[in-house]
Amino acid sequence: MMDRTGRRAWRLGLVATLLSVAVGSAAQSAMTWNGTAASAPTAATASDAPALAARPLVPAVNIAEVEAMAQQLVANGRIPGLAVAIVQDGRVLSARGYGVTDAHAGSPVDAHTVFRLASLSKSFAGTVTGILVNDGVLRWDSHLVDYVPDFKLSRPGAAEQVTVADLLSHRVGLTRNAYDRDLEANADVRSLTLRMANAPMTCAPGECYAYQNVAFSLIGDIVFAATGQFYSETVARRIFKPLGMHDASYGLEGLEASARWARPHVRGRGGWVPVSPKPNYYRVAPAAGVNASISDMAQWLIAQSGHRPDVLPAPLLATLHTPLVQTPSELRGSGWRRARLSSAGYALGWRVFDYAGHQVVFHGGAVQGYRTAMAMLPDRDLGIAILWNSESALPSGLLPTVLDRALGISGGQWLDEDVLPDESTQTLYAGKPANGAGADASAAQASPF
Repeated sequence: MMDRTGRRAWRLGLVATLLSVAVGSAAQSAMTWNGTAASAPTAATASDAPALAARPLVPAVNIAEVEAMAQQLVANGRIPGLAVAIVQDGRVLSARGYGVTDAHAGSPVDAHTVFRLASLSKSFAGTVTGILVNDGVLRWDSHLVDYVPDFKLSRPGAAEQVTVADLLSHRVGLTRNAYDRDLEANADVRSLTLRMANAPMTCAPGECYAYQNVAFSLIGDIVFAATGQFYSETVARRIFKPLGMHDASYGLEGLEASARWARPHVRGRGGWVPVSPKPNYYRVAPAAGVNASISDMAQWLIAQSGHRPDVLPAPLLATLHTPLVQTPSELRGSGWRRARLSSAGYALGWRVFDYAGHQVVFHGGAVQGYRTAMAMLPDRDLGIAILWNSESALPSGLLPTVLDRALGISGGQWLDEDVLPDESTQTLYAGKPANGAGADASAAQASPF
């Protein structure tokens, strides 16, 4: 738990953030990527984006070591397939696939094999909304009912209070994961939205956090109403295409139309069993609809780290990555969270952690047969994304392992003993990237492997 000083600092930061959110359509906070305080809100344009501030000089993470650990994760069928990207200083250090797309008769996973991103899709929803805010098409304090007039909540006047920022930070006031079970049972999304008029509420909109999928995806209705263009088309036009995310798509049709895609796997008596992708969460596209390769995710990491100001200006990124609400439940669960996190919050489509005294911007995702995780460490200008086509928890330990190495932290083991490199050859850092590393930040594709 935070002490009194920590709680006071959090409240002051939250008040400042809310004031900046309410300023208006194009107003964004100046970037806090290097951990310094934000200046007065300014219009987020490419010309305003400064170079990243100087940070402590540290050697790059040992890429060969990370790739060896990733290879060990798929060894002997431990998991079917995996893809990992690491970027630093706007350059792709590694973007590779490991294992196979199908445990029964699959081809090798490579940098362009497509996976479902599941809830990592929420980062695209927050970002495309921010782009529209910069355009003056929307405001963070725009009200949902102005775009979806028939939206209702059970408390009188509550529906009229819900803003764009509330949707994207899970502050609608509903109970956690409202109507997810109905969605999994093939209920129509439109009918679930109408049923929110009678759903129990835990607080007034904007006052508390409860993770959502169905309610979160109403941002897609807002984007359509504001632009006249389907949500998925807007993301493709404003994000996928300019960033060179050539393998990215939305929906089951997009996945199955990919040149190479990884089949989902569930556990069976004889090991991993490939199954058909379930369409349910594709129906809430802003919450869980994106498909992408690890090559795509390398470009997403670079852009979210501030190295594509032509697409995502620095002040916009600062706003997207600033937490609006505390999420203390994120401090529990896996061992690395309990050991490393001292605070957690939700921003606009992103989680933000204090990881051993360092800010980490994070999101993960999970649907049947797929898992994803992505994290950025701003004060090392480092990012990692991991995609895998099974329900195993094993690969999730790779993310804190890389973060620990980047920060020089010891005393935690987040992967199985046989996945870690031999102590005789282990080094925390290497001065040079592995073969194929160092693709230019403006390149559309990740470096080859």
